[in-house]
Amino acid sequence: MSSLRFDQVCFSYGNAPCVVQFSCNLARGELVGLIGANGSGKSTLLRLGAGLLTPTVGQVELDGKPVRSWKGEERATRLGYLPQSIEAPLPFRVGELVEMGRAAARKDHLLSCQEVLAAVGLEGHEQTPLSQISGGERRRAFIAMILAQGGKTLLLDEPLAGLDLRYQYELLTLLRSLCQTHNLTILLSLHDLILARNLDRLLVIRQGQLLADGLPTDILTQQLVQQTFDLDPRFLMAGIVG
Repeated sequence: MSSLRFDQVCFSYGNAPCVVQFSCNLARGELVGLIGANGSGKSTLLRLGAGLLTPTVGQVELDGKPVRSWKGEERATRLGYLPQSIEAPLPFRVGELVEMGRAAARKDHLLSCQEVLAAVGLEGHEQTPLSQISGGERRRAFIAMILAQGGKTLLLDEPLAGLDLRYQYELLTLLRSLCQTHNLTILLSLHDLILARNLDRLLVIRQGQLLADGLPTDILTQQLVQQTFDLDPRFLMAGIVG
């Protein structure tokens, strides 16, 4: 059974279509990338997957049931969603952030603060204020928070954005390890085509429609990249892409 399933999903903001007949199945243990140009519908798809938006047409299923039929704590213990940015000031320590995730977890599935921080490479930072760690470490702290919820499906909106190349690779390596060791399903949006080649699978979208779904090495052709990002063919001929 799929962890997360989109079945002919459509969504519009007013009269403006944003997602059009999108279908895919995500399985346990997969690290899947979602790529497309700005405004192509990536964030909207992740919010639909998290049950924060309701499809105009079609259905999103989490663990075999409509995602929005899982209420409150039930959904929180199955799915974690991390938006691209959190604007509110967060005057918390790392351990306090993790405890917020543990508060939503089922009591029989609680992981300790130390366990999830060790999983993301932040052991020993329980008392460190979020304001005193790097951007990459802060992303890890938020991933620790949603891991503490106990969900097996994670939806991450641009988790690599704004990080130095080293931290991008470190975080991507961490996510792959979490998929393998905890049998998670992780769907993340990203822009970097080089990093995208390191994922298990890619979903490529344009104007809310699925253009390709498969292994990065199979589908990241020059023609697809040109179509996805409306690139001038001269850039491809110059070797900037592909």
